[in-house]
Amino acid sequence: MANVVRAALVQASWTGDTESMLAKHEEHAREAARRGAKIIGFQEVFNSPYFCQVEDPEHYRWAEPVPDGPTVRRMRDLARETGMVVIAPVFEIEQPGFYYNTAAVIDADGSYLGKYRKHHIPQLKGFREKFYFKPGNLGWPVFDTAAGKVGVYICYDRHFPEGWRQLGLNGARLVYNPSATHRSLSAHLWKLEQPAAAVANGYFIAAINRVGREEYGDNDFYGTSYFVDPRGRFVGDAASDTEEELLVRDLDLDLVDEVRKTWAFYRDRRPDAYEGLVQP
Repeated sequence: MANVVRAALVQASWTGDTESMLAKHEEHAREAARRGAKIIGFQEVFNSPYFCQVEDPEHYRWAEPVPDGPTVRRMRDLARETGMVVIAPVFEIEQPGFYYNTAAVIDADGSYLGKYRKHHIPQLKGFREKFYFKPGNLGWPVFDTAAGKVGVYICYDRHFPEGWRQLGLNGARLVYNPSATHRSLSAHLWKLEQPAAAVANGYFIAAINRVGREEYGDNDFYGTSYFVDPRGRFVGDAASDTEEELLVRDLDLDLVDEVRKTWAFYRDRRPDAYEGLVQP
């Protein structure tokens, strides 16, 4: 019998306040559960606007602890209610002066499994993230969830192949990549990088992007979220480039084993020859 997991993702437009943003993600999750999904992931800092378009200390107000902040507690309740694994990306405060771009991973019974902190922090027009976030310091964890072994890589991380590979080495079979990226900067890369990473590392990727414009800048988030398999093939159609959307797709995780046997990229790695890659 095929090892099929029904997975979901949400690309959403900003509502104007956290409460309504959380509420509509909860409704999307309930709909995904009604459609049989076992795991769902949301976009980068899903409970807030993408405030990193500007540098303004007022936006530290969006930060909260993980896992003890209100959003993650609420997402734990949602996971317990729906019986789904939930990937919830938020702005994390660890202590004053220590802020991270983080995703909490919650199992289908509502238990908190851990978090991933974004490693690569951009600082360019429309993406002023170094003003807010420290680089991640928790490595590349892979979580043993009710939906299988799942990793997370956040937005700008996707441009760096090393983390994709480490997630594969750590056992990931599905990686969620929550993002906030805009049309004029990277649209031509969006359908290149994640399929290439899925092929190179032999796993499924859920690529999630915001959609629409928000009040803090000119970024036009173009959605087009999708799932891609270990052969680099899209699983169903990508989402709209202008409208909010819930995607639910069946992922045959047996394809991970099949592809790794066929292409044998992990067998033919040469870590003994790669020392130069980690030289500063």
